[in-house]
Amino acid sequence: MKKFWTLRYTLINVLYFAAFCTIHAYAGVFLLDKGFTNTQVGFALAASNILSVIGQPVVAGFIDKSKRLTNRIVVMAASALLLLGALSLLILNSQKIAILIIFVLMYTIQFVYMPIMIAMNFEYQSAGCKINFGLARGMGSAGFAVTSAFIGKSVELNGTNVLLYVTMIVMALMLAVVFFFKKPDNTAEEDNGKEEAANNNLFAFIKQYPKFMLFLLGSACCFFAHNMLNDFLIQIIRSLGGNETHMGYATFLQAILELPVMAFIGLVLKKISTKAMLIFASVAFTAKTFIMFISTGLAGMYISQSFQLFAYAVFIPTAALYADKVMKKNDRVKGQAYINCAITLGGVFSNLVCGKLLDEFGVGTMLMTGIIVSAIGVVITVTSMIDKKAKA
Repeated sequence: MKKFWTLRYTLINVLYFAAFCTIHAYAGVFLLDKGFTNTQVGFALAASNILSVIGQPVVAGFIDKSKRLTNRIVVMAASALLLLGALSLLILNSQKIAILIIFVLMYTIQFVYMPIMIAMNFEYQSAGCKINFGLARGMGSAGFAVTSAFIGKSVELNGTNVLLYVTMIVMALMLAVVFFFKKPDNTAEEDNGKEEAANNNLFAFIKQYPKFMLFLLGSACCFFAHNMLNDFLIQIIRSLGGNETHMGYATFLQAILELPVMAFIGLVLKKISTKAMLIFASVAFTAKTFIMFISTGLAGMYISQSFQLFAYAVFIPTAALYADKVMKKNDRVKGQAYINCAITLGGVFSNLVCGKLLDEFGVGTMLMTGIIVSAIGVVITVTSMIDKKAKA
């Protein structure tokens, strides 16, 4: 079991993103079914995102400076909590306040341990474990896609509790896989001359990595639009004449297209810099939102979803590699966490603004707002990448 590192890390990603599909992609469907309004859904998801923005760097900081709290232990603990949360939602099926609190916590926990799972890859690679991160992450998207392919129709036929059963099953499997995913004890990690005291103070971190923090601001703007399309996709699809089944097809399409890009992004990055690819991805986020805005039917919606292969599929592995390059060793987990914080902050403002826009003005106004914010993100991202002294 000391071999097959990529295979086992791939399985971890597949299971994680299967649950990501049931918890995040279908958050709106689940909460609307439980009697919440669009505005309430928006505020609930915003609260989750705010909590995760706080939680991600805090947990990452503990891991960076602790010798006992490891990435692996945090991933196992988070998986167990998600399993228990799904079980609790089944038991408290008709109690709205309890449902809201538990769901917000589950949504938060899953976001908090995403960067920890990414950091675990780089930790194991430094210890001599050969892992193809792009392939593993791409297969995670495939796991999301396969889950989406059947979950939409299943929810339509059997109700939203199907989401909870699937979450429980995949998190139980996750616990088992991660338990046996142990880093070798007899290998020393490389420090590449970068090992210094960890920057656990936010202001010290900003001072140390100003261009990186500007990049995060641009990313947050791009992910305002990205999260808007994901969190309110069912409302967009319904406005175009579709239903939950079409949502399943749409999420399957965008997720399955991520696989080839993520699997081979390492080869692309040997020819093109991470900075250039991150700029390219930011433009693609805006293009994806614009295509959704001008769509008059489900065909246009599917075209918009297909732009996932230029946007999210490029951004996620490239940003992870970019952070690992520019961070000192003892800041690397926080670097991954701050990328997720930027993504999450985009979700916070998206949830706060877009739920209200939907209720008051409709889908069109919401999408136009997403285009404007994402375009601002492109300008900021380009600015953040202009650095003659650094190469990445």
